[in-house]
This record gives sequence, structure tokens and C-alpha cells, in this order.
Amino acid sequence: MNAIFAKILYELEKKHDLVLVSIVSQEGSSPRGLGAQMLVGGKGRILGTVGGGAVELHCEQYALKLLQEKQSGKKDFSLKKGDKDDIGMVCGGDIAVWFQFIDAALPFWSDLSGKLLRLLSGHQGGWLALNTDGTLPALLDADGAVVCGSLIGCVSSFVPGTYIKTEGSFLLPLPVQDRAIVFGAGHCTQALVPLLSKVGFRVTVMDNRQELAKPELFPDAESIVCGDFTKVSDYIPLSPSDYVVIMTNGHSHDLDVQKQILKNPPVYVGVIGSKSKKAFVNQKLRDAGFADEIIQKVHSPIGTEIKAVTPEEIAISIAGEMIYERAVLRESCGIKTYGCPMH
Repeated sequence: MNAIFAKILYELEKKHDLVLVSIVSQEGSSPRGLGAQMLVGGKGRILGTVGGGAVELHCEQYALKLLQEKQSGKKDFSLKKGDKDDIGMVCGGDIAVWFQFIDAALPFWSDLSGKLLRLLSGHQGGWLALNTDGTLPALLDADGAVVCGSLIGCVSSFVPGTYIKTEGSFLLPLPVQDRAIVFGAGHCTQALVPLLSKVGFRVTVMDNRQELAKPELFPDAESIVCGDFTKVSDYIPLSPSDYVVIMTNGHSHDLDVQKQILKNPPVYVGVIGSKSKKAFVNQKLRDAGFADEIIQKVHSPIGTEIKAVTPEEIAISIAGEMIYERAVLRESCGIKTYGCPMH
């Protein structure tokens, strides 16, 4: 959503009308789930995806039609083979898509986009409410208060991160990116940070070497810290919702960081190293008084088992595991963010 609305602001400056395409309802399997978005301009798709293939082509064509008509609207798609409205996809589900016309002549859209991007940059959460009567949407903050526009229909309760439907609106939650903290700034971290940034993590990198704790090595990182691995809390305030990756420049540094992290374990802790290193470190943790229940929650060796060797392969392995663990956590909280997962 951040990239979509940054692009909306850019296109509005050029006085280009647009259509924002959003999946607002889903049943069964589909390539993308609730909240997936695509931006369409006069020449077709600009950014984002609602699933690719036939469904995306049909959405793009319908968006271009509404763009010419300067109208908003909703369209249902069946992804079942042999249905009356079969579009050639066999995922097995159904989706409803809302097409929001964006009139570049209205200052409202620049105002809404700017305020939405500020909420996203502050990691505050909130909702984008798309009104089904075609009127201008609303932006709500994390408490459900209207920041911009008008909301149609009443909402009994606002549960963070959930999709809400009223009689007259679809409320899409603003994505609050999870924070990943990577200890160590070596080759594997340099390969990992761009991947994590692209899949929706905001990344902090910490290292004790000034020559590696440099912004030019990590342009995709939110922050870079140079400090003492034995005093992590002096540099980074940790949260229970953090994802922590430990791959410093030495076993002793890894152990120093792990001892501090596991006093109040975050949702994910992964440590690089071999199985023999894991056994050695785990014994050191037991000797330091950590219970096996806590130690066994650490992902070590870190990453999915794809026989990764190079820094780039290791980065893919780690990112894959973090994506999976994040999805499992969200599901446990009742939040489904995918339509038809690959595995």
C-alpha cells in the first residue's frame, strides 16, 4: 500500500486520473487475498497486482472502462472452472473487486494519500474505507477515528489488522510492517536486508564494526546501529513483536546477543550456524539458566532447508522462513493475508 499511494501522489502531480483496484471480498482459493491492490492509469496497469493471469487482465480492462467513464464500481469474479462467469482460472474461489476512480482534479486525493503515507511511515495502523456508493473514501486512524473523508455505515469494534465490512463500506487495514532486527552486517546480512524490505519487513541492522555499519551498504534498512553486542538494549529498544536474526562476526558475539534477546523472547529468533554450533551454544544457554522450552523456540540453524551455501542463497532461506512464521502468527490472530498460498 505504501508504494501504491506514493505512486498515486506522483501521478496526481502530473494530473493523471487513475483507478485503484482492490480485492474487497474473497471465498475459497484465489491468487491474491483481501486487500491486494493494483493501480491503473490511462495506459493500463501501473503498479501492484490482484493475482495475475485472466483475473488481472479482466480487472485492468474494466478499470480502463471506468477510467473513461470517470466512475467507481464493484465487479465479482468466479475462479471456478465451468461456472457461468468462468474467466479461465481454476483456483476454486470467488473474489469481489472494488474499482475506485481517482479524479486528479480533486485536492482530496492528494490530501488522503499524504495522510495515509504518514500513518504508514509512523507504523500506526488504521483503515482505508471504500464506500460502495461510489463517493469519496475515508481514512481512519488506529482508533477508528476519521482522519479524512466520510465513512458510510457504523462499525461496532475496530480490531487492528482486520478487514471490516459495513452496509456501505469496505474497510481495508493499513499494513503495519513488522520490524526485523539483524545483528551482524556481513555478506549474508547485505543480501538479506533487501529481501526483507521487499516482503514487508522494516529492518534495523546492528554491528560492532564501524566500517560495516554504514548506510551505503544498507540502503533498504530503516536504521543502522554501530554498538557493543554486550549492551544491545542501550542501542535498540526491543519489542515482543520483533523478528530477530543473529549472525554476527563470531560465536561469542552471537551468544552474547542471544542471552540478552532470550530474557524476553520476541516472536521470532533465528541464529546462523551449524548443528554442532547449535549444540554448543544451547549448552551454554542452559548453563546460563535458560530453560529448554525457551531455547527450543530458537530457529537454529536458521532458514528453510534448501541446502543454501552462498550469502544470497542463505538470505533466501532466511527470508522464506520468516515469511512462513509471520503468516502462521497472523493466522493465529485470525488475520488471513493470502488467497491461494504456494505451499
